[in-house]
Amino acid sequence: MRTYLAASVGCAVVNAAATIGSAVVLAHIVAGVITDPATRTMAHWTGPLSLLLALWMGRTIAVWLQGRLSQRGATAVIADLSAQVLRTVSALPPRRLAAERDRAATLITRGLDGLRPFFTAYLPALFSAGILTPAAVLAIAVYDWQSAVIVLIALPLIPIFMVLIGLLTAERSAASLAAMTTLQARLLDLAAGIPTLRAMGRIDGAAHRIVELGAAHRRSAMATLRIAFLSALVLELLATLGVALVAVGIGLRLVFGEMTLSAGLIALLLAPEVFWPLRRVGVEFHAAADGKTAAEAAFRLLDTGPCSPAGRQSVVATGATIHLDALDADLEPGRVTVLTGPNGVGKTTLLHTILGLHSAERVRVGGVDVTDLDLRQWWRQVAWLPHRPVLIPGTVRANLELFGPLTDLAEACRTAGFAEVLANLPKGLDTVLGRDGVGLSLGQRQRLGLARVFGSSAQVLLLDEPTSHLDGQLESQVLDALVARAREGATVLVVGHREPVRAIGDRVLHMGVLADA
Repeated sequence: MRTYLAASVGCAVVNAAATIGSAVVLAHIVAGVITDPATRTMAHWTGPLSLLLALWMGRTIAVWLQGRLSQRGATAVIADLSAQVLRTVSALPPRRLAAERDRAATLITRGLDGLRPFFTAYLPALFSAGILTPAAVLAIAVYDWQSAVIVLIALPLIPIFMVLIGLLTAERSAASLAAMTTLQARLLDLAAGIPTLRAMGRIDGAAHRIVELGAAHRRSAMATLRIAFLSALVLELLATLGVALVAVGIGLRLVFGEMTLSAGLIALLLAPEVFWPLRRVGVEFHAAADGKTAAEAAFRLLDTGPCSPAGRQSVVATGATIHLDALDADLEPGRVTVLTGPNGVGKTTLLHTILGLHSAERVRVGGVDVTDLDLRQWWRQVAWLPHRPVLIPGTVRANLELFGPLTDLAEACRTAGFAEVLANLPKGLDTVLGRDGVGLSLGQRQRLGLARVFGSSAQVLLLDEPTSHLDGQLESQVLDALVARAREGATVLVVGHREPVRAIGDRVLHMGVLADA
């Protein structure tokens, strides 16, 4: 963005020079035509008119180029910031991810788009105010110091009112972003629960709530627009009064012969250019307020995101013992450990802690605390099956290889019982899942997740209730495969309640109670 900003400042400098130059040339042409009848021929003014045309063209090109560069810069910044927010949110621990999901979705899909007016309108106006306004005041002072004094007295009133109005607008923008976030979250929840709501006959109640939220968002947006219109009126009034004072003073002095016509015309032509950039800043501020609020929310989210795992300690999982301080127990290579306990006691959280997604309890891998590990390197050595395996829109093959290529895809699918599912899919591994594709039942999703685990070469296997949606025969096959992986030297931790799952454990850990099988 620095390149675009530097180019935008350069365009603002060219614009200011062309504006002042054209005002001086035009004033001399008009004054000459009025005061000297001998010069009222086109041939006499060919040179000055050509110069005036060149200045106008230069100003037009500078404004066009500044707008084009601002659009490109805005697109690049919005894309980069959206990508950073997405990466930060996707790296959050599960609980924080659930808490930040709605805000991040609003920022990525709509909120950060509000930055475009900030870069394409507000910043160019700010540059013009910082360059053209003082340059125009200086040019007026060169030709008519009295008009410059009047401008300097009236000019500070505009920034003062801009600050006062901006403070109120910022509060309105924050309220508007909060209303939009709530509305989008409700809409997402409603879309996800439409089948359930329709089955229970409650769809009308949810629709009524969405209408209420939409009305609240509309009222918030209209309140912001009302402030914008009123502030524009105030700024226009101040600028008009400032130019009028300059015009009255010049008119009186021209009547009494106290100044030349060309000097008066230069001051009159440049007076609006003094106030125009500040007036434009005030107007564009409201258009950019929503984007600035969204950007501040994005930066807060980035500041509170997880630290990058790069540069931390590496560990080799092969042969390494995983120690769980919470249970004072070791997960040893070559053994199957079964973790049981009441629902809600924290079994899934313990798996997340082993993965480094939580830091509620201390976990050490080969004597190294998991919080000190290079998490990306650690994750490559772990195969994890959550209670609800993740599916992405795409082919079955892409979903199977979501966490990396499988060593033997066909054997992994056969062991997990997913080969039967593949046989019934229209295009096998090339069948598209998700939108515009087919869906999978909970049992089929679980088989796909198990195929990921069995096809992985990872030496640490973490499985959260891996057989909860399988029939007895397939459950026995899957559990035998897990035992076989353990006997090959892998560290296997299974969360489960059913007796067949408990039976394969070389060690059964109860949350809070330790027992050997």
